Amino acid sequence: MKNNLVLLVLLLLFVSCVKLEARRPVSHHSGTFMAESVKLNKQINALQNVAINYYIAQDSLNDYLSSSNGFRYAYLNQINENRKKPVINDEVFFEYEISDLDNTILYSKAVLGENRYLIDKEDVESGLQNGLKLMKENEEIKFIFPSFKVFGFSGNQEKIGINQPLIYKVKLNKIIKKNENN
Repeated sequence: MKNNLVLLVLLLLFVSCVKLEARRPVSHHSGTFMAESVKLNKQINALQNVAINYYIAQDSLNDYLSSSNGFRYAYLNQINENRKKPVINDEVFFEYEISDLDNTILYSKAVLGENRYLIDKEDVESGLQNGLKLMKENEEIKFIFPSFKVFGFSGNQEKIGINQPLIYKVKLNKIIKKNENN
């Protein structure tokens, strides 16, 4: 019994003196997974651009502009006065509706109600976030967002499908400036 105890103590001393080294991570995927993912996303984006361009070609009532953030938009009510646009920390109140490229309303203004948002301080779809920063108080804009700017590859598990480009009609009702320097 005494020999077993001595043997156990020696074994513990030996194990505690061994220097442990971290293992390198083992990658089970080669670079092909990422390359295939990029290729697939480019194909999806190209198909969505074709659909968006077709929609715009059919909409003769509006002149669309291209945003540097990857979406298109047209003014439904443009304010030409020299008014300020919202910037970071400003509080905005807006209403909007969401429809698909067939002009089927998925979520109406009545369902969505008036919304409050702190610019760049709260989570909303990146397209809507960027779109609101283009607007002045009382303007109404029709945004056409590719799926990566709104609900992406997951949709919303309700009315919005996966990889679905969407149309947002947004009216900016009020801007409350939070920074006096704006």
